[in-house]
Amino acid sequence: MSNAIKDLMAGTAGGIAQVLVGQPFDIVKVRMQTSAKGTYSGMLHCAGGILKNEGPLAFYKGTLTPLLGIGVCVSIQFGVLEYAKRIFTAQNLARGEGGEEGKMLGGGQLVIAGVAAGLANGVVSGPVEHIRIRLQTQSNTNPMYKGPFDAMKQIVSQHGIAGLFKGQAVTFLREATGYGVYFLAYEKLVQREMTQKGIRRDQINPMNSVLYGATAGYALWAVIYPIDMIKSRMQTDGFTPSTGQKYTSARDCVRKVWRTEGISAFTRGLGPTLIRSPFANGATFLGFEMASRLLYS
Repeated sequence: MSNAIKDLMAGTAGGIAQVLVGQPFDIVKVRMQTSAKGTYSGMLHCAGGILKNEGPLAFYKGTLTPLLGIGVCVSIQFGVLEYAKRIFTAQNLARGEGGEEGKMLGGGQLVIAGVAAGLANGVVSGPVEHIRIRLQTQSNTNPMYKGPFDAMKQIVSQHGIAGLFKGQAVTFLREATGYGVYFLAYEKLVQREMTQKGIRRDQINPMNSVLYGATAGYALWAVIYPIDMIKSRMQTDGFTPSTGQKYTSARDCVRKVWRTEGISAFTRGLGPTLIRSPFANGATFLGFEMASRLLYS
């Protein structure tokens, strides 16, 4: 089995762990991001309303799409990241840099690897998250879509393949910016422990992988949250003026939200995100590292 296949499989394990842990928090975040100002007084009000009106299973509404899609997305992230790291490692060895095996990559190398991973991931995460958000925000009593495949079928039939990629430019911006920071933070923490303790990567305590993943997750959201809010608005907006389109572009969305709702709108839903982040991202890296150890052993 090639290294690339092993990395993709380990990434899939991380993605599945991320979805199962993070989905309930994510639906609360999306509802708060896309609701009108004043709809919810806070995270608990939103979560309580979902539980009361839609039942506990509503917290996993639209889970099939991310379970399949995010598994693929995270698989792509780690596959591209590890491939880029191997290229930089070979360059370091040729230059006599990066330690004995050339694996101690510099900050710039890690950012480039993370940006590449984010852009590759964005090709899949854009339509996956679009479908998920449509399902998460639709009416529970009179739903427009029966499920993810019905949503894809309706959107493609009415708006073409391009309809699935609504909000894609913002998605690419979010992924490139976020994952450059995300993987830089995680890999530097891993390097720090390996250097201080004189150990190999596979000797790091699994709980430290969770801790470093949680830290990387906070770094990611600190950078991308306002971008993510705009993405959510774009992906729940109507496709045409006749179907309730509010925003003609991402720039138009930023301008209108700022003017009508103020700067606080750009951080609405941040609470559940910050609670979700350490669990979901810790689970992601734990899943990846444990699967990698198994596959490379």
